[in-house]
Amino acid sequence: MATISKLREPMAEAALVFLESLDADGRRATLYPLARERHRDWHYTPRDGRPGLPLKRMNAEQRSLVFALLASALSEEGLRKTRAIIKLEGILGELTGRPDFRDPENYALAIFGDPAGKAPWAWRFEGHHVSLTFTIAPGLGIAVTPAFFGANPAEVPAGHEHAGLRVLAVKQDLALALLHDLSSAQQQTAILQPQSFRDFLTGPGREDSLREPQGLALAAMTTGQRDQTLTLIEAYARNMRADLAEQELRAVVEAGPEKLHFAWAGAMERGTCHYYRLHGPTMLVEYDNTEPNHTHTVWHNPRDSFGEDLLRRHHETAHG
Repeated sequence: MATISKLREPMAEAALVFLESLDADGRRATLYPLARERHRDWHYTPRDGRPGLPLKRMNAEQRSLVFALLASALSEEGLRKTRAIIKLEGILGELTGRPDFRDPENYALAIFGDPAGKAPWAWRFEGHHVSLTFTIAPGLGIAVTPAFFGANPAEVPAGHEHAGLRVLAVKQDLALALLHDLSSAQQQTAILQPQSFRDFLTGPGREDSLREPQGLALAAMTTGQRDQTLTLIEAYARNMRADLAEQELRAVVEAGPEKLHFAWAGAMERGTCHYYRLHGPTMLVEYDNTEPNHTHTVWHNPRDSFGEDLLRRHHETAHG
């Protein structure tokens, strides 16, 4: 969670500018109370009925303002990744012959609460393979998880004009390099099972399903292996803007990086089905490539999922 200055948070400024661009119908589609049911109603499929105003119902200026809001929260890399995943949706429509279903305009912005007020509020940008939720408690901080990025195809196949594009390549390549750097004994501890899991385990409604870390602890790694693991963790955190990323990485260090665990399941090469997990007191990351060319990644903060700790602290401060 990042500490907020006395100036209004940039996300609030960007959200208010966006809201001012909407008519009454647009505001009704975008704004919701900060209620647990809606706030936690996230998903990563191309579902209908998603909370929020979809891009397809916005004009060009409003779409630009949505990406300005995203830029107020994400790093350049995080914003590039978001745009690339939306682009992949159109590519997937071409490859599958279903362009109407794989719609790059079926991404929506929802705002929960009042960005202009002093009470906590939140927002989410979401569509197929992107779900980013930010919870802001003015004067207390910002929670940045759950944060989900996926890619289908994970690598655009030969013959397409974008052949070779791998939006989430770093997440796979760093983890495979770490796995192959482990000794046989370390791999025996890290590998949970020979087959990949069918999906990541902490999906919508199951965010708290993994309680105890499994696999190989960083305390049992060499210095070089620990450094590789922390570089992999940074690849997730630095999708956020610099101050938010630094705050999350600092929390990992303060909680004790030696408590982090790296776990693997499935095959050990690119182009195969595999899964890995990074799990510690303040960070839980899951990656799955459970179809050979279809990747999911999700990042949770077990201590502050959906800003629960922030909301509790606000309640204690504001209501005694």
